[in-house]
Amino acid sequence: MKQSLTYILFLFPAILYTQAVDSETIRQVDSLIQVSRDLASKKDYARALDVNAVAEKIARDILGPESAAYGTTCYNHGRILHINRDYYEAELWYSKSIVIREKNQGKEPLDYASSLYYQALLYSDMSEFDKAESIYLKAKDISIKTLGKEHRIYSAILYSLIDLYKKTGQFEKAEPTYLESVEIMGKTLGKKHPDYARSLYNLANLYKDKGQYEKAKPLYLEAKDIIEGTLGKQHSDYTSILTNLANLYKDMGLYDEAEPLCLEAIEIGEQTLGKQHPEYARSLNNLANLYLKMGQYEKAEPLYLDALAITEQTLGKRHPDYARSLYALATLYYYKGQYEKSETLHLEARDIREQTLGKEHPDYANSLNALATLYYDMGQYDKAELLHLEAKDIRGKTLGKEHPYYASTLTNLASMYDNSGQYEKAEPLYLEAKDINEKTLGKEHPNYAISLNNLASLYYHTRQYDKAEPLFLEAIDITGKNLGHEHPFYSGTLNSLASLYHDMGQFDKSERLFLEAKDINEKTLGKGHPDYANSLNNLAVLYRNTGQYDKAASLFLELSTANKHLIERAIHHLSELELSNYLKSFSNHQDQILTLTKASNSKKLIASCYDNSLFYKGFLLQAANRMKQLVMIDEGSIQKYNQLKGYQQRLARLYTQPIAGFDSALITELENKSNKIEKDLARTVSGWAEANRQVQWQEVQASLQAEEAAVEFVHFRNYDKSKTLSIMYAALVLRPDMEQPHFIPLFEERQLDNLLQSQGSIKADNVNAIYSVAARGIKPVGEPVKSIFEPIWQPLIQELGNVKKVYFSSSGLLHRLNLGAIPISNDETLGDRYQLKCLSSTRQLVVPTNVETVAQNAILFGGINYEMDKTAIATANKNYDSDATATRENLSFSYAKSTTRGETWGYLKWTDKEVDNVETTLQKAGFQTDTRKGYSATEESFKAIGHNGKSPRILHLATHGFFFPDPVQKSREQFAMSNDDPVFKISEHPMIRSGLILAGGNYAWKTGKPVQPGMEDGILTAYEISQVNLSNTELVVLSACETGLGDIHGNEGVYGLQRAFKIAGVKYLIMSLWQIPDFQTQELMTTFYSKWLENKMTIPDAFNSAQQEMRDKYQNPFFWAGFVLVE
Repeated sequence: MKQSLTYILFLFPAILYTQAVDSETIRQVDSLIQVSRDLASKKDYARALDVNAVAEKIARDILGPESAAYGTTCYNHGRILHINRDYYEAELWYSKSIVIREKNQGKEPLDYASSLYYQALLYSDMSEFDKAESIYLKAKDISIKTLGKEHRIYSAILYSLIDLYKKTGQFEKAEPTYLESVEIMGKTLGKKHPDYARSLYNLANLYKDKGQYEKAKPLYLEAKDIIEGTLGKQHSDYTSILTNLANLYKDMGLYDEAEPLCLEAIEIGEQTLGKQHPEYARSLNNLANLYLKMGQYEKAEPLYLDALAITEQTLGKRHPDYARSLYALATLYYYKGQYEKSETLHLEARDIREQTLGKEHPDYANSLNALATLYYDMGQYDKAELLHLEAKDIRGKTLGKEHPYYASTLTNLASMYDNSGQYEKAEPLYLEAKDINEKTLGKEHPNYAISLNNLASLYYHTRQYDKAEPLFLEAIDITGKNLGHEHPFYSGTLNSLASLYHDMGQFDKSERLFLEAKDINEKTLGKGHPDYANSLNNLAVLYRNTGQYDKAASLFLELSTANKHLIERAIHHLSELELSNYLKSFSNHQDQILTLTKASNSKKLIASCYDNSLFYKGFLLQAANRMKQLVMIDEGSIQKYNQLKGYQQRLARLYTQPIAGFDSALITELENKSNKIEKDLARTVSGWAEANRQVQWQEVQASLQAEEAAVEFVHFRNYDKSKTLSIMYAALVLRPDMEQPHFIPLFEERQLDNLLQSQGSIKADNVNAIYSVAARGIKPVGEPVKSIFEPIWQPLIQELGNVKKVYFSSSGLLHRLNLGAIPISNDETLGDRYQLKCLSSTRQLVVPTNVETVAQNAILFGGINYEMDKTAIATANKNYDSDATATRENLSFSYAKSTTRGETWGYLKWTDKEVDNVETTLQKAGFQTDTRKGYSATEESFKAIGHNGKSPRILHLATHGFFFPDPVQKSREQFAMSNDDPVFKISEHPMIRSGLILAGGNYAWKTGKPVQPGMEDGILTAYEISQVNLSNTELVVLSACETGLGDIHGNEGVYGLQRAFKIAGVKYLIMSLWQIPDFQTQELMTTFYSKWLENKMTIPDAFNSAQQEMRDKYQNPFFWAGFVLVE
């Protein structure tokens, strides 16, 4: 018995004529109709229609097309099509019968009301609920006037209206209809009749759905007693009442009373319906839901899977019950920490609910709420907030603001605000949710305990410890009584209270609770769950802060392994953006581990820290490049990948539009489509699992030769006992003869921050202060230092010993330094003492960057004219396919009142000579060259590279570069209010705020438009560069200002041109850290190429030698130290 308990299509007997007509024709038509219905009941629809067609012909030919008999044959034709789900044909025949029966309604009002009823039922099945409601109400009025409220058709209409109101979430309309139905049934059938019990049951369901549990409970119990006494326990109605009563007890937190009812319902369903019935599947789902609430996940999963399979076989994949099964299983996987499975199932359930129930239905809101909670745990906070707000709006409208589900949405939204430090937003939401739960569920319900725990957490975060402790204790007491002492929520509340005691200095209490929570999580969730990882971290931090370093180290080692497993699972279902957000959630754990390593100097931890650096540093960049390589050899994925690139190229155009003109809807649509393809590729690309194997320090060590060393620089928040956070830098040093890596603490970030001006350009005075022996410019922290060499490198001297070659990977602000130019003495730099090789990660010694370079060719840009010449630029662009270059039509930039370079970009006369000199050197070495100068150096010509063939071995760009630091956090709407700044100065996307200027770029820079509609604007952003295929390019030379700058993002390094060219596939990259004069730049470049190609040096050796020659010529480091080589 479905919850709606509507009358099925064949509930009513055949509509027989009541008039005493002794006509043989009418008897013959009636007889044929009955045969047709018997065939339809046996699902022999084709023969049923054939027999009905004979009846139609007789009635139409003999009695006439407007006769009641012909109307009945039309009505029966529609019924057969309806039950065979041929809805659109059924609609035509029902409509025909209604027209005929309306004319005869004075004689046969039941016939007319029946036709209206079934047409409304048809529209309901077609999800055309507005049409259905209108016709139901018309049928209801006719029934009242002609047949009375006690007629069975009137009851049927009421039931169907109730079902419609429930489907559409119109509970305020459903309740009075239910009450009327109960009253009628009681009067006409008596209060011991099964139909009266059904009306009670339906009303109880409504109250349960509205969260009015105390009203629902007595109605369920009364209905149960009536059905048991009249139909017996083996009847399906009895099973349905058991199931819903069990669900009520579950929602009320009465789990011990719910379980036996669920088990009884399953047993009866198996005996009476069999295991392949939708009701049996619902019973399985209900028991699984109960076990989920009780935290018994291993019992729940097989039940959910069985229920899902049965529902698919019996109802199909587009049914709301199938969506409900998906949703339930997805919720289980969320609690088990299996986010990939959870998201996939939740999205499928959401889509089915949207299509079948609509966006205003409570079940649709449930899907939004579940997805929001999942995305929040995956670090996708903006997406989570929007979904929570939408769910809150729907639940408020459909369920009312006193419903427990509405309280749940308030709680989830408040938790987001709480954890992001927006306490003033969180507290009123927590308090409102608490009041709702207290009023509707009572103070002994687990949901009330959740409210107490969340409010206590807020007070803990705001250091109101005296308010937090009693709330935590009350929540633990309620949870223990109702859920037991092995439930994940019980362990979560223990963990919260333990954290409070830790911060209050009550370490003994804290330890006991942390240990108990850890044991529960291990037992109920397993060691692969994020909650277990958090338990390890919390306990380890306690032991570190109490000086128990050995215990802390063991836990942190286990935590490192657990976190890597979680990330390795995530990489197989998350897009790059989602993975980036997810990785941020692990940064605190890494900081805690490095803090202990600094304090304890534990050998095991040091080795783990090196492995962690290999794993995390450049993780996203490495993953993106590996994905691109795999896609190119996986035929099944190339089409998807090309589609992804198309979306990304369109986004590149949209991202550079002014904030005020942003097409946010289109951007969101394209981002979502790109996201989906990236996720699909992560799931399906062949070899993806093998491509992401971990590299360990032993492999790096094995790659080192004698007199070589590998250095991983790291930076981290240092959590000392005083709770004053500082950013510390350290080095992990590895030589071939070491037993394991060594950990060397270096300096605090503030020692360099002022000097480097991390939020802007480095000036000449800063350069002299950085790269000189005397202490100029460094703001003292503690004892003043003599030079920048002391904090960064002097601590490494002893560890390096007689090492001559150092492979190093930078971190944090060290990306802004040329380490080779740091002076050791007045006449020696680090580059003199060591052969320094800068890598994105020393992982590259084990997994090198391979570039297939066959052709000896080069493309050079220089001597560029930045002013407009519409004809010249348009002529130059005729050589390049506009489709290949992803043309941005009507692109506009806001006028920049000021930039670090003035309002326009000046002509760089020495770049003309530079590319001529480089071209000559390349041609002597046998290279084919393509030099693009003046108006020919267009953005279109750059984007065409690698489109129809392999990219050049060398790409040389002698032009202006730009970088704007991360703007103050503002919304797009705030930016739109003041649009004087260029979009690449204020964009949220770091790779839009960095780029190169090409031909005609000044026009767009000043006017906000390209030289000509349909053309590129001449401002090439890093994001656009990342979309170009440079997988065959060995070397890119960025002979431009500040091309090495960009936002520094944790372990991912610099987001700017450097990252863009790495994504594009380049092996070596030469770039600048500040604005180097034009003449000295061309001089360095010419010297470098000569040493590389004529003297046959390697690229790193040629670069170092050229820089040494410049240093000999120019004593001031401003003229020679600005360029760096990165592999």
